[in-house]
Amino acid sequence: MMSRTVETAGTPVTADNVTAFIEDIFIRRGGEAYLGEEVTMAEHMLQAAQLGAQAGADEELVAAALLHDIGHFTGDLGSFTMADRVDRRHEQAGAALVAAFFPDAVRDCVRWHVAAKRYLCAVEPDYLTALSAASRHSLQLQGGPMSAAEVAAFAPQPNLAGILQVRRWDDEAKVPGRRTPAFRHYIPLLERLVKAGPSHAT
Repeated sequence: MMSRTVETAGTPVTADNVTAFIEDIFIRRGGEAYLGEEVTMAEHMLQAAQLGAQAGADEELVAAALLHDIGHFTGDLGSFTMADRVDRRHEQAGAALVAAFFPDAVRDCVRWHVAAKRYLCAVEPDYLTALSAASRHSLQLQGGPMSAAEVAAFAPQPNLAGILQVRRWDDEAKVPGRRTPAFRHYIPLLERLVKAGPSHAT
């Protein structure tokens, strides 16, 4: 495995311990409320991964759905609350972790899932009205719907289809009481992807 080490939340993370590091986050902090919704953080991320698996998505997209909000736990700015007046940029914090260990498609879906919301609000008239109240609040902190120039700049993303699909699973993964596999179900998948590593790794 890669020898790269990333300092995340005060912990040295390597390819050898990254899945254990993420599992520990789910155990310790997954029970926290999810951004003004009626599910916990772990329920939300596990539901997103389940939606990906049920859709027959490839492993990279399932992993991206599972990890898309990991930056709420690993970022220096903490988790979003409904009282926030500034964006905490959790997508950047999450991408900083996964970029070191996972294939680039996983990184891109994590890094751009917030931008994907802004993009979809701009290009699909009904998308904004379907967002939850919490998601609309965070949208305003994140810059609101993209301008025409931003849409044109974002559209050529090489993994755009996957990014938008993970975003849609993100929006759907807010159902109280939905049964999902536990995090450990995904450990073999994550370990396979870590072994593959990012395509830009040396």
